Amino acid sequence: MAEYEACIMGLNLAIDMNIQELLVIGDSDLMVHQVLGEWATKNTKILQYLYHMQELIKRFTKVEFKHVPRIQNEFTDALATLSSMIQHPDKNFIDHIPVRIHNQLAYCSHVKEEVDGNPWFHDTKNNW
Repeated sequence: MAEYEACIMGLNLAIDMNIQELLVIGDSDLMVHQVLGEWATKNTKILQYLYHMQELIKRFTKVEFKHVPRIQNEFTDALATLSSMIQHPDKNFIDHIPVRIHNQLAYCSHVKEEVDGNPWFHDTKNNW
């Protein structure tokens, strides 16, 4: 249901922006195939979402759905996790979150050089 809700919010945003052609990329194989009509669902909760999405899709000239495996969608998963942790008083609007992409992995920026010249794990390894 979370995937459907997120997609519906995205479709509503695209409609508000007067977008006519849309490529929807999702990591939920189930949702993508259900929306495309390739897989059926008997779950009444999911059916309501599916019917609502189908109505929204009619408002576009062209909508394409593409499944991307979750392993190839790490950045989106990180943003989804981050957004699920934000509590905002106005549920219809969330402030923009600035995102910077660094050329170096994050842990490299936080590991300080050892002053004694030994590697960071030296004390732990020798005290066992």
